[in-house]
Amino acid sequence: MKRLSLLSIALTSLAFATAALAATRPHYGGTLHIAIQEAPQTFDTATSDSPGFRSLTQLVFENLVKLDDHARPQPWLATSWQVEPGNQRWRFQVRSGVIFSDGTPLDTSGIAASLRAGNPQWKIFALGELVMIETESADPNVAAELALPRNAIVRRANGAVFGTGPFTVAQWDSAKHVTLAANNQYWNGRPFLDSLEVDLGKAYRDQLMQFDLGKADLVEVAPESIRTAQAGNRNVITSAPEELLCLVFARDPQSDAEAQVRAALARNIDTTALNNVVFQAGGEPTGALLPNWLSGYAFIFPPGTNEARHQRVFQPISWTLAYDNTDPVSRIVAERITLNARDIGITLQAGASGSADIRIVRIPLPSLDAEISLSMLSYALQLPPPKLADASLDALYSAESALLQTHRVIPLLHLRSAIAVRSNLHGAALAPDATWHLQNAWLGPENP
Repeated sequence: MKRLSLLSIALTSLAFATAALAATRPHYGGTLHIAIQEAPQTFDTATSDSPGFRSLTQLVFENLVKLDDHARPQPWLATSWQVEPGNQRWRFQVRSGVIFSDGTPLDTSGIAASLRAGNPQWKIFALGELVMIETESADPNVAAELALPRNAIVRRANGAVFGTGPFTVAQWDSAKHVTLAANNQYWNGRPFLDSLEVDLGKAYRDQLMQFDLGKADLVEVAPESIRTAQAGNRNVITSAPEELLCLVFARDPQSDAEAQVRAALARNIDTTALNNVVFQAGGEPTGALLPNWLSGYAFIFPPGTNEARHQRVFQPISWTLAYDNTDPVSRIVAERITLNARDIGITLQAGASGSADIRIVRIPLPSLDAEISLSMLSYALQLPPPKLADASLDALYSAESALLQTHRVIPLLHLRSAIAVRSNLHGAALAPDATWHLQNAWLGPENP
């Protein structure tokens, strides 16, 4: 009898162990339900720079090169590349056996045509199994630039778009909904999920409501709601601080005195209070354009502290400050900055007008490559192009210092991005730049 009891216990333990292993082993099937805030009109790589929508397009369209989490270029649709001395002529060997989701083989002619659309300044040629890129001047970052969303390889035919990625666009309802279906012919192996159903244009609050009601498996979480979402016993994954919140002036300072007033404003904005009170510690105060984890030197540029309220400007000055009226948090940020400015004798008239002396701007990190990010941030903020003497860290620091010394921009915070995921979603992750990794995600049984 005792032997039978021990055998029964052993068999029961084995059954539980087998069930646990099966529950944690990736398997195929299932539909992932997602909600995001963006509501683009077209499913295109250039439609939006939000991490959520960018992550969806990267499931459909792929690049010759991709960056790993350490910003190192890795082969993807290109298996290798070579650059001639001078960094002006690059040759990329294209992977064979890849097809678009409509069955059209990927070839160098199609790649060259796709890349020309987003890079008119490059000369791009198809040479057999090679794609050659010539730049106007030395550019050691061409491989990393090819990882940008705008350089994804897209085939356009009869009003439709096709990619080579693990998913295809099965249904598109402009600005409302998109269905992505698994690409059974994907060159790198079929994804585990059968499909993704994505609701577009959903406010953060509505997303969390869908999540709590079990109608969504993955939703975005606003930086100011990360702490609350975590306290609600939700599984929240956060990125590194990456989205830049800043003030941007519409023009250059007209005199040294005006430049000094702008510098005084930068010093006296209480970025710690902005972060802790308005964004509920959802970011980090900063005085730099690039986050410290990316550049390694951002701590050298001190953020505003509002510790010198007695240092008033010598003569009254009044500026208009514009914020996004569709974002309630942006209005609160404008109100707090207005109060900080008043402490030193600057009058800011905050409003939702698009034309103003100063704008509150939020920009997601464009790339994991620091040099590319600095260049793209400068372009987006209408700053002069950064002057990089070489690829060294010293050159990057000098270029960013020069941009900040224009007094055209006042960095305030680097905000985190976050997603909430259900307990049965496995393999989902966030890159440091807040891009979602869903290529290998799979659905298991829901935990009780």
